Amino acid sequence: MAGQKLKVMVLDDEPIVCKRLQPSLEKLGFAVTTFTRSLEALEDIEKNQYDIVITDLKMKDIDGIRFLEEVKKRYPRSEVIVITGFATLDTAKESFKKGVFDFIAKPFKLSEIQEVVLKAAAKITGEA
Repeated sequence: MAGQKLKVMVLDDEPIVCKRLQPSLEKLGFAVTTFTRSLEALEDIEKNQYDIVITDLKMKDIDGIRFLEEVKKRYPRSEVIVITGFATLDTAKESFKKGVFDFIAKPFKLSEIQEVVLKAAAKITGEA
């Protein structure tokens, strides 16, 4: 990826998810910021734009659907990927209706996430 690194936010209330995703995405050349508290992440997107946002669905304070709506309202071109241990057809449908790029059920393989993030990056940079 030439030029500026794409910025990725990872929001998951399980610190282990952030700890696993950050190095694996940085290795692919992304600038990664992680959050384990949804309210902190929400404050951050008021000031900073991310190209790709990976968010958990079930969290304290703000759930992933509401976070997805906030990101899309501020930055319609940002791609949002939802990860969840509570995948249902309804939550997947609702996510897609609200503009999610992809929906991944936990437990996931790192390679799965990397593949989806690379697809989102290709769409953003016009290399798809």
